[in-house]
Amino acid sequence: MRRLWRSMPLRLALVLVVLFGTVSLLSLAASYAFTRAAFEQSIRDNLAQDLAGFRAAPSARAVALLVQAESEDTDPGRLVLSYVTRTGQIYGNGAVARDDEGFHIISLKEGRAQLDGEYLALSARLYGGRLTIARSRAEIEALQPVFFNILWISLLPTVLIALSGGLILARRSQRHVEVISKALERMTGGDLAARVVTGPRWSDDLLHIGETVNGMADAQERSVTALRQVSSDIAHDLKTPVQRVSLQLEALGEVVPAGEAAELVAQTRAEVDGISAVFRSLLQLAQMENGALRAQFAPVDLADLCRTMAEVYEASTAERQQTLTVDVPDTVKVHGEKNLLGQMIANLLENAVRHSGEGAAISVTVIQSENEVVLSVSDNGFGIPESEWTKVTQRLYRLDRSRNTPGNGLGLSLVDGVARLHGARLSLENAQPGLRAVVRFSRGTGATAKPSGT
Repeated sequence: MRRLWRSMPLRLALVLVVLFGTVSLLSLAASYAFTRAAFEQSIRDNLAQDLAGFRAAPSARAVALLVQAESEDTDPGRLVLSYVTRTGQIYGNGAVARDDEGFHIISLKEGRAQLDGEYLALSARLYGGRLTIARSRAEIEALQPVFFNILWISLLPTVLIALSGGLILARRSQRHVEVISKALERMTGGDLAARVVTGPRWSDDLLHIGETVNGMADAQERSVTALRQVSSDIAHDLKTPVQRVSLQLEALGEVVPAGEAAELVAQTRAEVDGISAVFRSLLQLAQMENGALRAQFAPVDLADLCRTMAEVYEASTAERQQTLTVDVPDTVKVHGEKNLLGQMIANLLENAVRHSGEGAAISVTVIQSENEVVLSVSDNGFGIPESEWTKVTQRLYRLDRSRNTPGNGLGLSLVDGVARLHGARLSLENAQPGLRAVVRFSRGTGATAKPSGT
């Protein structure tokens, strides 16, 4: 609902409601002012006409009798007639009195009560006396609630209809935007086959956006596929020649006498082996990206795999005076390919051992919650700047300080590739100090865990 209220269709509906309400309010206010002025003018004209009729009387006595006769059948709450002779005698149904608060009209009937409400009055001297005619403004004052009722009756249904229409359009637009958003999220997550599935009820602007996103995705998929194919072809074509060179160097090393030449041959062979490892990693990445290895998935004990990989790296950590601890349950099952998962853990440990420095503390943990299985490998070494976290998973990317150390810049790329293949997510975190690499398997890939015995 929060997103609906912030959506563009509903905002446009609200703007139109505000504009319509403002125009309606101004037009009704103008109509009210014009009608009120017309009523007042009509009353004033009637007062002038009544006064002209009394002026036609020939004498003060005739005026008094005429006022008295007309006032007998006249409601003073509507019309007040008053004629005060020169001797002070009052004829009519009311009299005008004045005090500190202003003028008041008092009824001449029993009780002499003061009349409530406002009056428009016209007064003139006639035959030595004073004639006053006052008409009530009640009809004018009654206009205000009438116009308020008209305002609510006309405006409230319009507001409700406009907001309902805006909500309907906003919900429909939100569903279409969510389709585009989910497709973009899948593309960002590496699913190059994701597309925006449009429908016949899509508006032209969103339909154009969806088609543009699909066109961009097609171009990106073609570009990435071509790039991957080129890298795979190069790795595949050069793999065999590099292996032959390695074998020839091995044979050469057996016939070259010990000395500088033999050392040079050994160094060259080590470099060739590194090149061969890069090609194998590139080919493996290509295999993971096309998803063919999913056919080999089976239940794998991730906890047991972590313990096995930790034993493999015990010697390396001992040489560097590092400590390696493993905190995992007895059994945590995930669905995947055992060799790939083992290589993923090995690459994480290799990075931690190689880049954390001597005397560092390295830990491997596996935690299973209700929703996911979390594998983490952390160290208290030098870490990686946060600005580099998104780059280190790219192929062949290496930090400046690592360029003089062994490695090919494919370790975390392989980890990320294996994680994606298994529906997991790789993320890097600050261990303060050091780096923590976390791989999160969704609940669908995990199973129940037995209590840890370590």
